[in-house]
Amino acid sequence: MSIQEMTAKIRDGQGFIAALDQSGGSTPKALAQYGIEPNEYNGDEQMFDMIHAMRSRIMQSPAFTSDKVIGAILFEMTMDRQVAGKPTPQYLFEEKGVVPFLKIDKGLEAEADGVQLMKPNPGLDELLARAASLGVFGTKERSVVNAANPAGIKAVVKQQFEIGEQVIKAGLMPMLEPEVTITIADKAEAEAILRAEILAELDALDESKQVMLKLSLPTEANFYKPLIDHPRVLKVVSLSGGYSREEANAKLAQNTGMIASFSRALIQGLNAKQADSDFDAILGTATTEIHAASVAG
Repeated sequence: MSIQEMTAKIRDGQGFIAALDQSGGSTPKALAQYGIEPNEYNGDEQMFDMIHAMRSRIMQSPAFTSDKVIGAILFEMTMDRQVAGKPTPQYLFEEKGVVPFLKIDKGLEAEADGVQLMKPNPGLDELLARAASLGVFGTKERSVVNAANPAGIKAVVKQQFEIGEQVIKAGLMPMLEPEVTITIADKAEAEAILRAEILAELDALDESKQVMLKLSLPTEANFYKPLIDHPRVLKVVSLSGGYSREEANAKLAQNTGMIASFSRALIQGLNAKQADSDFDAILGTATTEIHAASVAG
């Protein structure tokens, strides 16, 4: 697929984006959810081999199809490995018709002003160039909002858009992810501050540029509609944020124009010990349900 075809797929595609980008810190939890306990692997190398085997199994499943899954977010190590004898991004767009994205942040700073900014990323330009050379379409970068703190949220949004500009300069599509923690008492207030700050940055963005947004499911249905409708936004996607798949889908279905980009909710129920027929059936149910929530409304 060309860049133009990938852009059209994300803009117009009736489906969701699979988040297959669990990093070093979240990999043990993802493997445990998949039925692989820490005593079943020895060290990071074996751990990453096992998580790649899980991701490869998902991507190669007949239930993982472009009529429901329009994109997939990869961890750097997944991008650099192969699936079925092809570089992972190439496998996705050539064999599955799925648009590849790359997680580019290096984790979070300690909390300050109620938020966690992204850690410095001095090798980002090299990473972006490598991603572009492998056929990756876009990136994803995550920071976290833990309180309705105006100064903190402003800093998060400013950093997200600065990194976004760097990604655009490299010829890729940035997916900005200022996640609001779903369990905080002042979530609705934090969302109001966040929406206002994002709108201000979007209004200041050059007309030739676009970004994507990955946001926590809002407290009020359709609260992010002004962002979804903004001409500088290609697509708004949602994270499951710790909700079960059933909860996340129910909330997502109330938000017109927002699609899923789920990780834990996608692999819920999958197990390394399952026969392929059972694995494919459970993944098929997951993709069908997440797809239905993504196109609802």
